[in-house]
Amino acid sequence: MTQRISFVPLEDMDPRMQEEMHRCAAHGTPRPESSAVRAHVPGAFWGFADSWDAIFRNGVCDHTIKELCRVYISRTVVCEFCGNQRSEQATTAGLQEAQYDELLNFEASDKYDDKQRAALRYAQAIAWGPSTISDPDAFWAELHKHFTEPELVELGCAIALTFGQQSWIRLLGIGHHQYMAGSAASMAPGYETPDDYEAKTGSEEYWARS
Repeated sequence: MTQRISFVPLEDMDPRMQEEMHRCAAHGTPRPESSAVRAHVPGAFWGFADSWDAIFRNGVCDHTIKELCRVYISRTVVCEFCGNQRSEQATTAGLQEAQYDELLNFEASDKYDDKQRAALRYAQAIAWGPSTISDPDAFWAELHKHFTEPELVELGCAIALTFGQQSWIRLLGIGHHQYMAGSAASMAPGYETPDDYEAKTGSEEYWARS
């Protein structure tokens, strides 16, 4: 894809914004490229960065649950930029790569427990609407069984922010290893270097093709 909105040069950012960009390069989610596009509007840059820190990286809901929902959204809207990232925090907490592979088939997969599956139904309903819910009362009863109301609010906001951002980012034509290159932070296994990234995304087995 052709890149449609330019990256703001790092040297044109103020010191606080540069600090956040270095955090993106060191730890990812988000990686620097998407942040360098948002940097055209400081309010957009910080509106996303602060919200993401508060409700995705921190908060009351299990981070691994939020990470599964984030990548489910990536897969369902086919946002390659976001779908090729992994949360280092979730990996440290024990989330396995195999759990990413079957997200679009989560109902039939044995890689998710009941709580994770309930959260993924929540993400699916937010992305695709009430038509995905055959029994609303049972749907909400299952969510309330596994999550407190504060957790449901935070998870819903994280999913909604993910869905909106990724639906936009897929249009931008940006890829990894294009800005502040040299870091493999938060890249999915096999995507850590520019050459590996090109080989993976060019493969017939690449997830976004199948």
